[in-house]
Amino acid sequence: MDWDRLRVFHTVAEIRNLTHAGHALNLSQSAVSRQISALEAELSMPLFNRHARGLVLTAEGELLFKTTRSIFAQLNATTAQLAESTNSLKGTLKVSTSVALGSVWLAPRLPRFFKKCPDLNIQLLLTDDEVDFTMREADIAIRFGKGEIDKNLVQEPLFQYHLRIYGSSQYFETFGIPKTPEDMDHHRLIVFGTHSIAPVENVNWILRLGAKTGVIRQPFLMLNNAYGILQSVKNGLGIASLADYVAHDHSELIPILPKLKYPQIEAYLVYPKQLADSKRIEAFRDFLRKELHLKEQGTK
Repeated sequence: MDWDRLRVFHTVAEIRNLTHAGHALNLSQSAVSRQISALEAELSMPLFNRHARGLVLTAEGELLFKTTRSIFAQLNATTAQLAESTNSLKGTLKVSTSVALGSVWLAPRLPRFFKKCPDLNIQLLLTDDEVDFTMREADIAIRFGKGEIDKNLVQEPLFQYHLRIYGSSQYFETFGIPKTPEDMDHHRLIVFGTHSIAPVENVNWILRLGAKTGVIRQPFLMLNNAYGILQSVKNGLGIASLADYVAHDHSELIPILPKLKYPQIEAYLVYPKQLADSKRIEAFRDFLRKELHLKEQGTK
């Protein structure tokens, strides 16, 4: 099979749209369509079903896509390994993490990383969705909760944190401090938007905390990422459930209900097995563990 046609097929199978695939490949839509038609003719079988909303892989297309994903994953890993063979701590490391951890906790700490590794660039992708390692959207990711077992990925436990309830002194001076979970009925609750990708499961657990059976409280304010929730709480708009590692850096946030058993989340460091010996990943992992150790010392 022609390599260029396979490359075009793989991109179309990833994006499921000829126009957008063309933009990614720097080709016109008609050129992409011709390459796909030529590959289908070569194989004497359809690879996509065309629908008004986009393209859907046929069973044969799914099988070919599984193979091209493996091929591109190996190529991307090999490219990274070749780069490290001559420049162990130079070049770019692509890091994916959540909006909250990346913008609130990680970004302010990166100057310390660059001081230690001045020739290594970081490309930070902030998303609450998972990334595709086979397309090298990221070299390493920080994920919350252990994902499905993938024999091609390493998942290392990184740290644990709790979702605690916080408010600001400004808010509590006006509305008082909840003494029991049932008191939440009378407070302004800020939660994660229901039409967005949640960073963790059951992210809006405070809507049910202490509520009557079958009752879900109406939130005062909904936002689509944890950074917005953090800023709203700091500005006295209401109270919210926040990760304790996020709240730790903001002295104006006051935790409440200290005896409550709060949800605990496990964070994992995830990367392809082919990059297990990567000097770049080793340097970044060591940096994270050192920063987390400092955080733990600060909470004692």
